[in-house]
Parts: sequence; structure tokens; C-alpha cells
Amino acid sequence: MVTDALQVEVCEPERARLQRLFTEHYAWVWRAVRRLGVEESAVDDVVQQVYITANRRLDRIRPGAERAYLFGIAQRLAANARRSERRDRGTATADLDTEPASGRSPEQLVDLKERRERLDRWLDDLAPELRAPFVLFELEGHSLAEIAEVLGMPLGTVKTRLRRARECFLTATHREREELGHGR
Repeated sequence: MVTDALQVEVCEPERARLQRLFTEHYAWVWRAVRRLGVEESAVDDVVQQVYITANRRLDRIRPGAERAYLFGIAQRLAANARRSERRDRGTATADLDTEPASGRSPEQLVDLKERRERLDRWLDDLAPELRAPFVLFELEGHSLAEIAEVLGMPLGTVKTRLRRARECFLTATHREREELGHGR
């Protein structure tokens, strides 16, 4: 279990703070890492590394800025994981995601997997400075002000990057539709 790896020597107030970081932000960090392009099979390892890194730097995390700090760590580790995945891509094949019974038909599950893969491919091609605002706004549902705080950038910069990311998304979507239309 991930929390077992976090049982390192820390004083009691730091242990409590680390536990609080883990409890309050784990699900959010997991989703962020996944949506930052890390293969699902590697997400748990990357999230664990996020918390190990946060533990080492606990004294640098300002109270109230925990999410921003965790996201910064997650961005860097996700980029490393994506580079590693690209190097290893030729050695493994992707299986259908293992999902609990959802009441969906096999065709629906395959369609959902294909859509998720298209989104992942598009996000992989998106510049990192555009990817983070897009993921946080469109997929995580954060406000522009929250994103500016998490990313530590001016609100105007967040708006500009989100607009550019949306333009890239629309362009990619139109290109894909044209390619599908011409293929028939």
C-alpha cells in the first residue's frame, strides 16, 4: 500500500502534516497524474513518488499552498514517466482497462477505451504549458483563479493558455473528423 512507503522517520507534527496531505489530496493527485499523461499502470508509482518527494521537502510547502506544490511535483514526475513510457512503448501492448462491472456492453467499453486513448494521445501532443491549465479546467473542473494559484501564474496567463489549448483541441478534433470522413 502507498502509505506503507511513506512510513519514514519524521517527527510527529510532520507525520501528521504528511498524513493530512495524503488524506486530503490523494484522489486529486492521482487524477492529475493520470490526466497529465501517465499510463494507468504507472499512476500509483508516480503518485507514490509525489508523496515521497513532498515528504523530503515538507518544510518548503507553505500552509495553504499544498495543492500547488503537489501539482508542481506531479507535473515534473508525470513528464519523466511519459518520457520513460515513450522509450518503452515498443515493448508492451495496451490491454483493455480493467474496470469493475459497470453494466456497459463490451462495445461500449471498447468505445470508451478508444475515446480515452484519443484524449491521451491529444494530451501527449499538447505543449506542457498548455496541458496543465486544460486538464485542471476542462477535466478537473477548477476555476481559473484556482488554476492560477495552483500553477503560480497570473490569471491572464492561465486564460491565454487555456484559450490556446482549446484552439489546439478544436483543430485536432476537426482534423480527426476530416480523416474519418475521407476514410469512408
